[in-house]
Amino acid sequence: MTAIRHHIPEPMLAAYATGTLPHAFSVVVAAHISLSEESRAVVEAHETVGGLVLEDACAADVPVAMKTSVMAMLDDPIPETPSFHGSSPYPAPVMALLKGAEPRWKTLGMGVRQDILASDKHGSVRLLYIPPGQAVPDHGHNGLEMTLVLQGSFSDETGTFGVGDVEMADETLEHTPVAAPGSPCICLAATDARLRFNAFMPRLLQPIFRI
Repeated sequence: MTAIRHHIPEPMLAAYATGTLPHAFSVVVAAHISLSEESRAVVEAHETVGGLVLEDACAADVPVAMKTSVMAMLDDPIPETPSFHGSSPYPAPVMALLKGAEPRWKTLGMGVRQDILASDKHGSVRLLYIPPGQAVPDHGHNGLEMTLVLQGSFSDETGTFGVGDVEMADETLEHTPVAAPGSPCICLAATDARLRFNAFMPRLLQPIFRI
């Protein structure tokens, strides 16, 4: 695997460490740090600092009833949660959303496919499959888009992104990502707003494809 050149900015890694990121973006960060030792070290450092801050924080009194309720819950059985391991090209956080199954691809046209893994009022996260040499329609953004490459690579006006790289796109970027020749490009993408397509047909189909 080639070296990761495009990492997630530290403020977003810090937000992930404190649990304040929306779920869609948290999935992308979790998948990225499973591939990047550098970013994983940054997250672990912020988690360590957060633990030290909590240790030094002043204790607060809580009502007796609340304390009793919390202590009683310690005796409750711990529900079993399935554990998923990564399966190339999908890291463990992605396999967890897939529940260990293969993606359920839906065609977007021109060979491009997607599988929406999760969606709520704060954003959505999806897998994208782009055939070699195929371009994603020219578009801008109404919010933030994080795109993590899981297989292959793509290029746009800002550079080339390979496995483990993350492109951060906001309202200032309009681009036309093109998958490199060779293997298909598979990406994990999270957005908190709909994309802004420039061509008529993508705009017409956008409500159906929920992108």
